[in-house]
Amino acid sequence: MPPRKPKPEPTNVTEYSVSELAFALKRTVEEAYGLVRLRGEVSGYRGPHASGHCYFRLKDENATIEAVVWRGVFSRLKFKPEEGLEIVAKGKITTYPGGSKYQIVIDDLEPAGAGALMALLEQRKKQLAAEGLFDEDRKKELPFLPDVIGVVTSPTGAVIRDILHRLSDRFPSHVIVWPVRVQGETCAGEVAAAIAGFNAGTATEGILPDLIIVARGGGSLEDLWGFNEEIVARAAAASTIPLISAVGHETDWTLIDLVADYRAPTPTAAAERAVPVRVELLNAVQTFGVRMAGTMRRALEHWRSRVTASARGLPRREAILGLPRQRLDTASGRLLQSLRANTQSHRAQLARTAAALRPGLVVRQIGAVRDVLERLDRDRARAMANRMDRARQRLDAQAKLLGTLGYHNVLARGFALVRDGEGSMVRSAGAAHPGEALDIQFVDGHISAQVMSATVISAHATSKPEGRGKSVSKTPMPKPKRPRKAKPDPDGNQGSLL
Repeated sequence: MPPRKPKPEPTNVTEYSVSELAFALKRTVEEAYGLVRLRGEVSGYRGPHASGHCYFRLKDENATIEAVVWRGVFSRLKFKPEEGLEIVAKGKITTYPGGSKYQIVIDDLEPAGAGALMALLEQRKKQLAAEGLFDEDRKKELPFLPDVIGVVTSPTGAVIRDILHRLSDRFPSHVIVWPVRVQGETCAGEVAAAIAGFNAGTATEGILPDLIIVARGGGSLEDLWGFNEEIVARAAAASTIPLISAVGHETDWTLIDLVADYRAPTPTAAAERAVPVRVELLNAVQTFGVRMAGTMRRALEHWRSRVTASARGLPRREAILGLPRQRLDTASGRLLQSLRANTQSHRAQLARTAAALRPGLVVRQIGAVRDVLERLDRDRARAMANRMDRARQRLDAQAKLLGTLGYHNVLARGFALVRDGEGSMVRSAGAAHPGEALDIQFVDGHISAQVMSATVISAHATSKPEGRGKSVSKTPMPKPKRPRKAKPDPDGNQGSLL
């Protein structure tokens, strides 16, 4: 027979399933450590998960604990975790039953003291410096006298009052204030949006400022941390408008100071750098004007002296004109003698030529010339006759065209041509004025008319048509000026209908 199994000894130890034990431990841990502040170094941070949640570890010299930041909490964190950064995390301790491990669920975190902030700041500074955002050759020159100045600061603090007061003392300028929070969680986003807004011209009616001042009063490293955020530094670097950083006091510095085109130690100093002193400019202009007038006066005196000295070295007028005058007198004295000699020479040459002429030679030459003239006269007469024939044919053709297209043919179809007293065409009833004398031309004559409103009140015929009675007007009207008859166009163009 097989041996019998021993019966288990009775015990009072509670038996748990794995799940029961895991969740019991979870409740115990959460009740014991409902809210804790945990200090440690971030390890294994790789950024948010695809789900938006963030997982990493906190460690010190002797231990490690898992950490979780849910997506909704991560978006609200003022400081984001970074690898190697020592932080103080606030949250609750819980367990993860699926992995048999405990972890802290973080509700908020902050750097562990100024040393951690400085380490983070140095890390960002090295990163941005490696990208060239601090290079001097990329910084823009500030305008000498900006017309519009954009100021990014709190509208209720002393900073904006100091800037406006200093600008008013030195050189009053048009200032556009973009209100932002200069401290707190939303500071960095608002400052970056303000810089981008000024560059996009969305501040007021599309006005682009000539200069931007980002200003804030002094404070601790935590107070100024918004101006150390990467988003602010990159917005300042991307600005196409010159930018002055005036954050904190002279001993304070932030990342925006390194990226800005000019770093002012205080907001008041930023206003002083933005504009010159108006009184000094006026004095300088006046001084330059006096100096320029003196320089011009001395230059004129110098050139006057040079002209006077040069004039003394010139010869007198009599000395310049003496030799040409003498040559003219000599030439005029020889002119009469030369004319007489030339006349005698031509007379002798003419006599020699006349002695060589014979009567028969002259007769033959005259006959040849006469033949040439007669031939030329016949050619001329023939050419003139041909030209006259062509001109007559062209004129007959133009006359026929004129008869076809002339306005008399239009009148023959029953139309009339109306002119005013000056002979100008009346093209519509509205162009006729009450009391105005009109001349109405028909194909067979003219009549005169006087207009009141739009009706003819009297008329008399200026030429009696055949087969008609006397004039229909009893009161003689002043004869309107007849329009000048158009002369036929010698080029054969059609006459105007009007």
